[in-house]
Amino acid sequence: MASMQSQAQYVLRTVEERGVRFVQLWFTDVLGRHKAFHVTPAELEDALDEGMTFDGSAIDGFSRTQEADVLARPDLTTFQLLPWYVEDAGVARVFCDIVNIDGTPFEGCPRQQLRRVLEGAHERGYTFFVAPEMEYFYFSSFSAANPPVPADRGSYFDLLPDDGASQLRRRTVLTLEEMGIGVEHAQHEDAPGQHEIDLRYTDALTMADTVMSVRHVVKELARQADLTASFMPKPLSHEQGSGMHTHLSLWRDGRNDFIGDGPYGLSKTATQFIAGLVRHAPEITAITNQWVNSYKRLVPGSEAPVNVAWARHEPSALVRIPTVKSARIESTRLEYRAPDPAANPYLAFSVILAAGLRGIEGDYELPAEGRITSPLPRSLAEATDLMENSKLLHETLGEHIVEWFLRNKRSEWAAYRSEVTPFELERYLPLL
Repeated sequence: MASMQSQAQYVLRTVEERGVRFVQLWFTDVLGRHKAFHVTPAELEDALDEGMTFDGSAIDGFSRTQEADVLARPDLTTFQLLPWYVEDAGVARVFCDIVNIDGTPFEGCPRQQLRRVLEGAHERGYTFFVAPEMEYFYFSSFSAANPPVPADRGSYFDLLPDDGASQLRRRTVLTLEEMGIGVEHAQHEDAPGQHEIDLRYTDALTMADTVMSVRHVVKELARQADLTASFMPKPLSHEQGSGMHTHLSLWRDGRNDFIGDGPYGLSKTATQFIAGLVRHAPEITAITNQWVNSYKRLVPGSEAPVNVAWARHEPSALVRIPTVKSARIESTRLEYRAPDPAANPYLAFSVILAAGLRGIEGDYELPAEGRITSPLPRSLAEATDLMENSKLLHETLGEHIVEWFLRNKRSEWAAYRSEVTPFELERYLPLL
């Protein structure tokens, strides 16, 4: 309690000393879309002490009408100034957990679900660390009637001194660093207009908040530069899509528990974790790749995975074992390559961890390297069918989230199936 009071005092003092005019209380819906309250300093103390009550039935995936009221409770450890507002009016943000009016965790809150899964891992002695590689596009223009126009013509690792999009990426990295978000490195990706920001590893809850922050910062700074940034998995038909390759490790007693004397320096814990990912990958794909468009990235001929297999060097493998320098053995990790950057990071990290832990608890046997055990789902419809029958997902996410997620995604698929696309008109209308 004393710690919470001191954190609240720090927030209130910072708001006063830095001239903050608004504090944004951030949270997400089940799909991972950003939501926020905006409070003034005059209302901030009450918001920090008591949270903000709102009608949960107004937020997709939260409450039904008869159980509407919920409370957004700020997590004061996430308080941060937003640097791009400083010149006109100081603005800060803080992430919130959604709780019931009686203070118990709300089962429809993605952040609370991740917290619950992480606490379960902690009871087994594990801390889960993740480090995503976030790919996205800058576009100079787009409309529903015309293909989006990339903001540059670069490719892998291109350094173009007059390239405005790369300058914007660098400015974005500096802004993230100013917010205390560690960036490992950033680069131009393969497709025109495509960029990547690789985040420095941290615990999964902090990283899920970080992913939400990065998406917001990238889009906001692009807007200020009269560009559009998009984390859409596959925005261009004939270019590669954007992934969120996620590096994973489990730590116990201050040591990386994936280090061992097995293949590629992996421990039994690591090989069992891989086995869990391999066995459960098809059923968790609806969460890690949650949009109709996600499955246009997961196609043959690109570096995105289409089958379930693990390997050391194969770039299209679902699970890859990165090479680590001998002097940095503590960076031993796995790379899970299916997720895309439009996923809800709270739910995605939850199901990835749950699948890996199931492999450890069940003493799963690791298939041979490169052996394809099954295909990944080829469509959102196939993925949701697998999700519906997944005991793992029902136990990990709870019936509230699973029920709403399936209903929403099946509605999305039905709308997509009924849509006549430009591809069909161009291909069939003159001939049929």
